Amino acid sequence: MDPIYVTGHRNPDTDSIVAAMAYAALRNAVGDREYEAACLGHVSDETQLVLDRFGFQPPKRIHNMYTQVHDLDFDTPPLLSAAVTVGRAWKVLLGQENINAVPVTNEDGTLYGMLSREDVASYNMEQVNVGVLEDVPLFNVLSVLEGRVLNAAGENIDTIRGEVTIALPQEQENLLFNKPDSIVICGHQPDMIRRALEMNVNCLVVCQAELEESLRDMQTSTCIIATPLDAYRAARLIFQSTPVGRICATEGIVCFHLEDRVDEVKEQVLRFRYPCYPILDENEKVAGVLTRYHLLRPRRKRVVLVDHNEASQSVPGLEEAEILEIIDHHRLADIQTSNPIYVRNEPVGSTNTIIAGMFQDRGLMPSAKMAGMMAAAILSDTVMFKSPTCTERDIRTAERMARIANISLEELGREIFSVSGDHRTAEDLMFSDYKEFHIAGHNLAVAQVTCVDSPAMLERKEEFLAVMEKTAKEKGFSMMILMLTDVLLEGTQIIFLGDDETISQAFNVHPKDNTAFLPHIMSRKKQVIPMLSALWG
Repeated sequence: MDPIYVTGHRNPDTDSIVAAMAYAALRNAVGDREYEAACLGHVSDETQLVLDRFGFQPPKRIHNMYTQVHDLDFDTPPLLSAAVTVGRAWKVLLGQENINAVPVTNEDGTLYGMLSREDVASYNMEQVNVGVLEDVPLFNVLSVLEGRVLNAAGENIDTIRGEVTIALPQEQENLLFNKPDSIVICGHQPDMIRRALEMNVNCLVVCQAELEESLRDMQTSTCIIATPLDAYRAARLIFQSTPVGRICATEGIVCFHLEDRVDEVKEQVLRFRYPCYPILDENEKVAGVLTRYHLLRPRRKRVVLVDHNEASQSVPGLEEAEILEIIDHHRLADIQTSNPIYVRNEPVGSTNTIIAGMFQDRGLMPSAKMAGMMAAAILSDTVMFKSPTCTERDIRTAERMARIANISLEELGREIFSVSGDHRTAEDLMFSDYKEFHIAGHNLAVAQVTCVDSPAMLERKEEFLAVMEKTAKEKGFSMMILMLTDVLLEGTQIIFLGDDETISQAFNVHPKDNTAFLPHIMSRKKQVIPMLSALWG
């Protein structure tokens, strides 16, 4: 069964990643085995410290939720080698009711060509007029004729070619086969057989008859084959010994890959209108075939959103996915669904506080290591309980998780917020916890770095401003704010691009040189965004 991805927002913080892991663990523990934690961006140093501290690996990183070819119920017919006989390939085609062609592959599984029913029909009609078999492996001929080699000369021959002739009893010799480059098909006709052997025709096919010892021992270069088939069937089937690699289509084949987006595939299908298309994997090996029918009802990817409910903060392609649940503690935003879903949105300081309650609802205790991570996530998102978003419930939940994990919240908090950003680039820091917003016609982004050394971080102002100017220009933002939230100072130093008057009116401060200190401002969600929203109406 396809996984259900549980994922937080882009540029995920500790609360976002741990929430995805905790909720997936909860659902898997109660029997829903298809839930899988995922993340949308780089794991920050702080989050990595928490993961390492409790012995977890980062969740799988996913890049989009677009419906792709591997989400389709495409067909996986048998793959034919280019050396397979036309006869055997035709049996395979007859067994595939829903598709008109099958892939022909090289030895390494890569695509050689496509063989359709039309290819086989065209080849058969051509042989009616031509009647010449071109250098076919002996093994192929023996297979289609159910035959066996009768003489020593035949054992030394590997390929057979020539004009196929049925040697009927006739009085006029000029109407019989008259050149060595022939394949002669006959029955119990000793005179015909002798003449063919004396002429050293390429191959003699004896149908439903025994060959006299004297004829079998004649000195000849002719390969003698005995078959239980009658002459008419033998004459038809011998042409089925040709390898399919000679008749299949090899030029102008339109292929798709498993990672291709379905909407792009539809455009190609409408353009070319072939009956079916080969599908290749990441190693260019054939994975199956696609027809128009498969595009009618594609399976959409399934996702649970945690710690966000805004499209601009979520995974690209979310509009093509099926959202099953939302678990969040932010304002309600713009995500829409086609069906009713389960939504749990509560005014607490951390998504992990909500998920801890969901563990309780199901009568399940998180493991000691998971509880430790959840405690760390609550400490991180509430800035050690100093954020205005923090509630008594967050504190009680963190304390309970700490008791389960047998850890000290104070020591854990100091460890989390002591992670230094000195070794990281300004761009890494800017986008480690970065969100975009659309408020009353204003497009802006607010990034946040929680630290214990905001004065040292402020010394890198020009680096941050350079990154902000580049981003604002690329995305058309009217404002960008970087929050340097200082746990020790219990306030936030902001670096911003935009109108000074907006910052002054929204936060009642006097900005200078693109900076301002906001005392007691710790939360982007509950303080910064609401103040800007109130200003802009």
